[in-house]
Amino acid sequence: MKRVLVTGMSGTGKSSVLSELRERGFKTVDTDYGGWSEQVDIPASNGPPAKEWLWREDRMARLLATEDSDVLFVSGAVRNQTKFYADFDDVVLLTAPVPVIAERLVGRTNNPYGKDPAELAEVIGLKQTVEPALRRAADLEIDTSIPLNEVVETILTFCRAR
Repeated sequence: MKRVLVTGMSGTGKSSVLSELRERGFKTVDTDYGGWSEQVDIPASNGPPAKEWLWREDRMARLLATEDSDVLFVSGAVRNQTKFYADFDDVVLLTAPVPVIAERLVGRTNNPYGKDPAELAEVIGLKQTVEPALRRAADLEIDTSIPLNEVVETILTFCRAR
């Protein structure tokens, strides 16, 4: 079974890509939903602990060890995803210019995250600090300013060729 991680900052289109792949008959898991992630406290040197979403490693390990489809597409962007990179055949980074991300976050209806100005600022900050690390780990990077169908076709063509 081929396992593909689709990662990127909030607003780059991960959920939309997985929805389209699911409609085309592929097995998909969006780790933002369904108990795949949990919010944990992160000790802070000053003040109260911060919160961070991480994958539930026991569930992810079982998912990635299961052989029940030809291809599995998993989406997410959490710090502990790096522990699972060796379990994925391909890592696909979705990216987009800041104005596109901002427009998507403010206008989306499936998830409230990013509508608050502080959350939007956080995403833009993470784009500068986290996205470069995601880029170094990626086998394929796609600017999702193009139509969704083209993004999905690019991913599928890439995965079939490897």
